Amino acid sequence: MANKGNDSTGKTLLVVLVLCLVCSVIVSGAAVGLKSRQHEQRELDKQRNILSVAGLMQPGMSSDEVQAVFSKRISARLVDLQSGDILDKDPAAFNEAQALRDPEQSLTLTAQQDPAGIKRRANIAEVWLVHDEHQTKVKELILPIYGNGLWSVMYAFVALETDGRTIRGMTYYDHGETPGLGGEIENPNWLKLFAGKQVVDENGRPSIRVVKGRARAGSAYEVDGLSGATLTSKGVQHSFEFWMGELGFGPFLKQVREGALNNG
Repeated sequence: MANKGNDSTGKTLLVVLVLCLVCSVIVSGAAVGLKSRQHEQRELDKQRNILSVAGLMQPGMSSDEVQAVFSKRISARLVDLQSGDILDKDPAAFNEAQALRDPEQSLTLTAQQDPAGIKRRANIAEVWLVHDEHQTKVKELILPIYGNGLWSVMYAFVALETDGRTIRGMTYYDHGETPGLGGEIENPNWLKLFAGKQVVDENGRPSIRVVKGRARAGSAYEVDGLSGATLTSKGVQHSFEFWMGELGFGPFLKQVREGALNNG
């Protein structure tokens, strides 16, 4: 009887082990199989957000329509953040996350250099140019910016006029701020307040100010703060301070203001 009990226990363990191995193979296979689909979905979400901030996203657009409009009207470019030059490199080959891990492809920021609290900045950034319907002229440009809020890193796209200073649109697409408070950075009514504001002043210095309470009427730089979300509001301002400054897109925007986008 004891031998039969041992045999039964051994067989049970063997069955459990085989089932675990089979399940592991199935889960691993599913993860591999879904990886490309997940990548495609992330790219589609990015395209939707870029079209939205560019004013080209229409209600009810299908995935195919999004991809078609994006392909026709939007082109990606890589920018050297130190020089401000547009690089003759394929944006598809650039991996920002990888660059941030490589000391040769990124810059460690001191506390004084880092109002946005991002700690490191890649040497190259991807930007997007929005073309007219005939693809003969650049109408606006879209910059990615991010920085710390109260609870999270807040990621946004900012659309600028080709004057290199005037905001046309803005959207926050990823963050972990408190719903109803800092989470209001997603509120379209608040985001509309940025349209027409100037990201840099006459001297090319970052100029956006997210103020507590109401902005002064007619101010080219001030935006109403979010009620009950002072630290999130400051995080938004600090993101602009860094990314529109000399260590961010400042050198590139200087070239834009000098006509680089439509001069050849």
